[in-house]
Amino acid sequence: MAVDSDLFPDDLEHEVGRVEEERTASIIRLLVVGAVASALVIGPELARGQLVAAWVLVVVTVGYAVVLLDAQRRGRQLGPPWLITAVDGLVLLVACAWTGGAESIMVAALPLVAIAAAVRGGAVPGRLGALALGAGFTVAAVLGSDPDVTMAQRLLAGAWWTGFLVSSAVLVGVLVRMLERQLDAAAVSRARALAEHEKFLSERELRAQLLAAQQARLDGVRVVLHEFRTPVASLSALSADLAADRLSEPSRRAAVALLAEHAVHLRDMLDGLADLAVQDGSPLGRVRPRRVALADLADAVLDAAGVEVARRRPSVTPHGAAVRCDPQRLRRVLTNLVENAARHSGSAPVELDLGYRDERLVAEVRDRGPGLPPGQQGLVTAKGVALGERRGTAGLGLWIVEALVTAMDGELSLLPRDGGGLVARLELPLPPG
Repeated sequence: MAVDSDLFPDDLEHEVGRVEEERTASIIRLLVVGAVASALVIGPELARGQLVAAWVLVVVTVGYAVVLLDAQRRGRQLGPPWLITAVDGLVLLVACAWTGGAESIMVAALPLVAIAAAVRGGAVPGRLGALALGAGFTVAAVLGSDPDVTMAQRLLAGAWWTGFLVSSAVLVGVLVRMLERQLDAAAVSRARALAEHEKFLSERELRAQLLAAQQARLDGVRVVLHEFRTPVASLSALSADLAADRLSEPSRRAAVALLAEHAVHLRDMLDGLADLAVQDGSPLGRVRPRRVALADLADAVLDAAGVEVARRRPSVTPHGAAVRCDPQRLRRVLTNLVENAARHSGSAPVELDLGYRDERLVAEVRDRGPGLPPGQQGLVTAKGVALGERRGTAGLGLWIVEALVTAMDGELSLLPRDGGGLVARLELPLPPG
């Protein structure tokens, strides 16, 4: 079914109003015909000897009115409005001529036709229509009046009603123009109000964007401060041990390797800080995917978290598995989780299991700490929240983990461990390396 694309809401509202006007006119038409029929029943002498013709006219007019009303109910239009108004006027003039001419009671309905012409046609057509209607009534008064009515009386009645009808049309035209001006003023006021509202919404959205950008910068600074703490502390301790020459040759080689890993980690974080400087977006930096062997990742995470060798329990399945990911982000997530586990486990072992299957990495960090109070699993990942012995600290570790996991389309769960402790379970969709 074809739809007229030019039918806008204002046009639709106008069309609905026009249909309502036509329906009202049809109802008034039926009421006028009913009043005429009642008058003929009560006073047959009003027909001036043309009672049969008057009733024929009433019946025809009733049928005409019913047909118009039914057509409007079905959404059809039998003719243009001006033609229907002209037919109404013609039928009424015939009724006036048959029921006494200048003295006909039908003349009382003429102003209704003049008003309809003024409303439908506008100022000038309405006045011309009223003038034509008055001239038609003058003819009906001359031809249809009783013999005892003089020609002067007939012409006087025609002139009087012509003036009255034209005056009615002029008054209706003035009222219509006043109403249109009020509607135009209301439309302008509404348009201005909508424009001011849109301006307010735009300013509010811009203000929200500026605040979000400022918050992103602040979060970026907090992330950098938090993430630099662990490698800087480790670098300081290793540097002191190397400077004091307190390490054996194997320990020295391991310390040098760890220094190199920390240097790479710091470089990656500086790259992320540079990303933040050029884009007001996430404080997590830009993604730089590389191939990462899970065994090497587990060792690097445990080294970065400062877990003693005796407490380490790494596990990788399958053996030799590798993934393609952003190693900086994944290492930051796992390091934060392992740091929390080591800090809360006392001297108990820290277990880090990395499993890869069906292009999905599942990492579990298990400890024997106090765990979390019931209902706190979601709270601890909020920014600035720290529980237990770290209450009052920055509280950014798990918030950073949560933000990173969300950025990588992963899922993080903090679950109670059988026998006491906590299991931090991380699931990430990653392609194979």
